[in-house]
Amino acid sequence: MSASDKVWTAALVVIGDEILSGRTHDKNIAQVASWLQVQGIRLTEVRVVSDDMDAIVAAVNALRTSYDYLFTTGGIGPTHDDITVDAVAAALGVDVVVHPEARAILERYYADKPGGLTEARLRMARVPDGADLIPNRMSGAPGIKIGNVHLMAGVPYITAGMLDALTGTLEGGAPLLSETVGCWTAESEVADVLRQVEKAHEDCQIGSYPFFREGKVGANFVIRSTSREVLESAVDTLCEALGEEGFDFTPGGI
Repeated sequence: MSASDKVWTAALVVIGDEILSGRTHDKNIAQVASWLQVQGIRLTEVRVVSDDMDAIVAAVNALRTSYDYLFTTGGIGPTHDDITVDAVAAALGVDVVVHPEARAILERYYADKPGGLTEARLRMARVPDGADLIPNRMSGAPGIKIGNVHLMAGVPYITAGMLDALTGTLEGGAPLLSETVGCWTAESEVADVLRQVEKAHEDCQIGSYPFFREGKVGANFVIRSTSREVLESAVDTLCEALGEEGFDFTPGGI
């Protein structure tokens, strides 16, 4: 199997009590998933865990061995409850060290800021021994990569910058392409049509996402494939089938 034929997979661990309590609404899952899709990697599993050492270690060890890549968001800041680095180091069985390049980056970043590089801020230079850095053009403190594990910030715009720095650096397969067809009907009414179209097109998946708008029930059908030819054929077949059944559909989604 060639690299392009292989289905490359990833998992994401979202870390933070603030996510589980509802105080903070996570935005990283969607942007990590979208970015991975462009890299030819499929986000296959997501776990949300608290700021608890044992919980993070368990999640990291379970997922890093099950998928090609593991990403974490949150818990790499300067405060006492930012324990992701320590947890990942424990999961990998290595020590935590201050990365000299990370320290130099932080020294430059805080040189003209009140307080300078404090002990708390220096915590952001700590990495599992043997790790490399993920550049962070937004706030100085770098992300971390060790083996197939990538540690990133919890703040979405900083995470976005780290993902941008990683673009093109990971091995992946063909990007997963997608098109959407919207339809003003309950998804149960077209379940058989969706099943038949998907069955007729190898390397194609169809997801159904219902909604309620303007007093009417509808659904958007998202067709996905790594093949542009298969994708276009599936979309055409679905639209033709919906039309034959008399459904009001809209290519591009509603």
